[in-house]
Amino acid sequence: MGKYVAKRIGLALMTAYIILSLTFILVKLLPFDRPIGGDAQQIAYFDKQYSLGYVYRFDHEESQYGEYLYKSPAEHGRSNFYYQVPVMTQYVNWLKNIITKWDWGYSKTFQPNVSAAVIIGSRIGYSIRLNIFSVIFSVPLGILLGIWAALKKNSLTDHTISTLVMVFISIPSFVLISFILRIFAYDLGWLPSSWPTESASTAMKAQGYIIPVFCLSFGSVCGYCRFTRAELCEVLESDYLLLARTKGLTRRQAIIRHALKNAMVPIFPSILAEFIGILGGSMILEQLYGIPGIGKLFVLALNYKDYDILFVDMAIFTTLGLLAGILLDLSYGFIDPRIRMGAKK
Repeated sequence: MGKYVAKRIGLALMTAYIILSLTFILVKLLPFDRPIGGDAQQIAYFDKQYSLGYVYRFDHEESQYGEYLYKSPAEHGRSNFYYQVPVMTQYVNWLKNIITKWDWGYSKTFQPNVSAAVIIGSRIGYSIRLNIFSVIFSVPLGILLGIWAALKKNSLTDHTISTLVMVFISIPSFVLISFILRIFAYDLGWLPSSWPTESASTAMKAQGYIIPVFCLSFGSVCGYCRFTRAELCEVLESDYLLLARTKGLTRRQAIIRHALKNAMVPIFPSILAEFIGILGGSMILEQLYGIPGIGKLFVLALNYKDYDILFVDMAIFTTLGLLAGILLDLSYGFIDPRIRMGAKK
C-alpha cells in the first residue's frame, strides 16, 4: 500500500509538472501585451520581470533581441530598453523562481505589480466556504432521496423522484441561477441579486450564500440521488441480503446492517473526491453572481491576459484534480478492508 501511494503521488507530481510546463510555454509563445497603467507602473512591472529573468534590460537599443517591449522615459538623459527573453530561458527561470523563492510572478493588468500568489490567496477563501456549504447541503439530501427512492422501488414515489432528478440534472447551472435570480431576487426581492459587499450586514452576507450554494449543489443532489438509488437497489437484490433475511433479521435490520453499509462503499469515495474537486469553484456561477472567488478570477485572468495569475489558478485546479483522483483510489482501501491497492496476489 505504501509503495502504491508513493507511486501515485509521484505520477501526480509528474502530471502536474507536465501540464503547467506546457501551459507556461504555450502562453509565453503568444504575442506580448503591455501592462496597464502609467510609466511608473510599467517601469515597476518590467523591473520585476527583469529580476525574475523574463526580460532583458539595457540602457541602449540592442537590435539582436528584436523589437523592444518597452522604452522607459528618459531619466538623467538615459532610457532603459526591455527585450523579451527566449521562451525556454523564461521557462528555466520560472522553475527556478518557484523552487527557490516560491515566486509565481506578478499581475500586470488585474492588480498591477501585486504578487499573483497574494491575489489568489485573498480570493480562495470565498470559493472554499461556498463549496463546503454546498457539500454539507447536497450530500445528506442527495443520499436520503436516493435511499427513499430505492426502498420504494417501482412505486409512484420512486418514479416521481427519478423523473424529477432526470429533469433537473439536465438544467445547466447558468440557466438555473438566472431563473432563481429572476424570481427570488428581482421579482420577490427576498434575496440579494449579487454577492454582498464587504460593508454589508452579517444577515445580508448570510443571505448571499443561499442562491450560489443552492445552484452549486443542485447537480450534486441529483447525482448522489441517482448513484445511491442504483447502488442500493443492486445490494437489495443480492444473495447475501436474502441470506440475512433467512437467518431471522427483519427487513429494517437487514437494510441498516448490511444493505446501506455495502452500498456506501462506492458512494463515500465519490463524496470525498467531489469535495476536493469543487474547491476550485464554479467559473460560470461565480462570474454570474459576482462572487470574488478563484473561479471568477480564472475568467478575469483570461480576459485581461494576466498570465501569471492564470498560471497560479491553473496550478490550483490541476493540484485539486489530481489530489481528488489519488484520494478517491486510496479511500476504497480504507472504507472496505478487503480492498488493498497495489497489494500482491
